[in-house]
Amino acid sequence: MNTPIKVALIYGSTREGRFCDTVANWTANEIWRRNDFSLDLIDPAELDLPPRHGGSDHPALAGFRRRLGDADAFIIVTPEYNHGYPAPLKFLIDSAYREWQAKPVAFVSYGGLSGGLRAVEQLRAVFAELHAVTVRDTVSFANAWSKFDADGHLLEPDEPRKAMATLLAHLRWWAQVLRDARHAAPYGEVAA
Repeated sequence: MNTPIKVALIYGSTREGRFCDTVANWTANEIWRRNDFSLDLIDPAELDLPPRHGGSDHPALAGFRRRLGDADAFIIVTPEYNHGYPAPLKFLIDSAYREWQAKPVAFVSYGGLSGGLRAVEQLRAVFAELHAVTVRDTVSFANAWSKFDADGHLLEPDEPRKAMATLLAHLRWWAQVLRDARHAAPYGEVAA
């Protein structure tokens, strides 16, 4: 259990002026406070993605899939737009398949009154289809813009930190168990 869990933290938004940076930075800082995870920040706004699906040999998508393949677990930071999650996040998710399989996915969400939880519920169904395991515990920021100061620090950090500690504990458990299982019997080789 001493080997760090490799977590890919995926930004769910590419909107100009996005609030995702604030929430993702807080999430990354919470993970960096621990020594049992290594972190790869994947920001679709920084990837040279193709304009549409179909170019599976596109260098940016190949690099993205490699990074997913290297990860033991994922944390998705997602806003909620119009009761759903953003299209750039769906594009990233659909750009890989095997790389998601038999790995845990956790969510940090933000938005208005729902705190992004409607987006998370939709993402759970998507990741089930990809044979990924979603972690029940989430960190959710309702009316997120009022929760952080101008420098990106939480105004009242205690409850979100407790929620993040729970999320990370469960993510670590699932990541370790599934990593061991994938090494014992690769998921794609499971026979019916």
